[in-house]
Amino acid sequence: MNRIRRIAAVWTCKLLIKIGKLAGKKGSSTPGIYALKIYPGILEDLSKQVKHEIIAVCGTNGKTTTNNLICSILEKKGYKVVCNKVGANMLPGVVTAFIDSADLFGNLHADYAAIEMDEASCVRIFPHFTPDIMVISNLFRDQLDRYGEIDITVDFLKKALALTKNTTLIINGDDPICATIGKDFNQKVITYGISEDLQIHLNETKEGQFCAYCGSRLAYDYYHYSQLGQYHCESCGFQRPAIDYEATQVDIQNGLKFTVNQKMRIAVDYRGFYNVYNILAALCTADCLHIDLSDINEILSDYKPQIGRMEKFDLGKPVILNLSKNPAGFNQGIFTVLSDTHTKDIIVMINDNAQDGKDISWIWDVDFEKLDNEKVHSLGFCGIRRYDVNVRFKYADFERKSSKVYDDLKSAIKDMIKKGGEVLYILVNYTAIFQAQDILKELEEEYRKGGLEI
Repeated sequence: MNRIRRIAAVWTCKLLIKIGKLAGKKGSSTPGIYALKIYPGILEDLSKQVKHEIIAVCGTNGKTTTNNLICSILEKKGYKVVCNKVGANMLPGVVTAFIDSADLFGNLHADYAAIEMDEASCVRIFPHFTPDIMVISNLFRDQLDRYGEIDITVDFLKKALALTKNTTLIINGDDPICATIGKDFNQKVITYGISEDLQIHLNETKEGQFCAYCGSRLAYDYYHYSQLGQYHCESCGFQRPAIDYEATQVDIQNGLKFTVNQKMRIAVDYRGFYNVYNILAALCTADCLHIDLSDINEILSDYKPQIGRMEKFDLGKPVILNLSKNPAGFNQGIFTVLSDTHTKDIIVMINDNAQDGKDISWIWDVDFEKLDNEKVHSLGFCGIRRYDVNVRFKYADFERKSSKVYDDLKSAIKDMIKKGGEVLYILVNYTAIFQAQDILKELEEEYRKGGLEI
């Protein structure tokens, strides 16, 4: 009976995946919802067929990039990998990813699975399978109306980890919140981090500023952004753990360059300092899987970032689209924008759909004041909460700069592309990303055909 239900679940899911693609749907959760209704054991059945390790990647920021980097490394080595590349990271999305890789009879011929997971969904996914390796990239405040404060997210992860057995935990040692989880985890823990002061000073809210064990304020020798850095508690002795995979000699000018454990030099044309952490996590995971990394720079150079990760378009001058979902993400986006020496115009688009979180009070924790820079010529605001963003910038005292509220993104791009900056940056949150990409592709095609006047 279970075999019949499994095949029915697979067929239904695959049909819905095709229908969704024809309808232009970018998400991939709905097919998994129906598959689970038909056969609740489908994920357990399929996950057991993975030949080698299952890797779970979670964390507030960077999990999609980290997970897809891991998948890319494995695929370049000739392995077949189950991966939810588009970031559908709750239980139905994970089910969809496994079924999409299976044949019509529910047979899965996969060597590995690299699965991005929503932090709150781990407790729902782990009863179906427990990962051999779990990566936690960082833990920042995110979607207050859904997650609440960060300690609720930590509780979700600790409950999920309590379900694991023989799982290797890979954590960002520069994050005191991740370090706390690692310290309390009674299985194998591996750490990664950046072991030098890069003189990055951002006016940010630190989530893990108090010691989880005694409540005292943590002292920092240096920090990179948010709460990530070299920290210790002067009261009880809690401190940044010894780092197993550490980056030094970091250079973020004209791409990213750094050395891992004093022996492996990484040099890639990536934007964004935060990608040092994403790459480190992927290298650490691959090394744990005993993957040969002698050609890692070539593999990383071939990797294509997912939608909106500093994605570049040509409309007569560069247009760069970046997804940021919370204060830490936006502050890193702003840091990356300001690291670009070109003059620029900037569009900020914020929605408050269910997937974004209805509470956008976090925009007051973003260091938008940094954009009051001579290289920034003008600002545009759009999205459902465009007027809130406009008010936020007013309080940041941007009245000296040219700024405008737009009713729709397409109008904003067509107007802002004519401004004086050499580059147009578009900073958006989650539900704006697919709309923004579609519009930019359409305008890019118009430009190539000569139909778009700049």
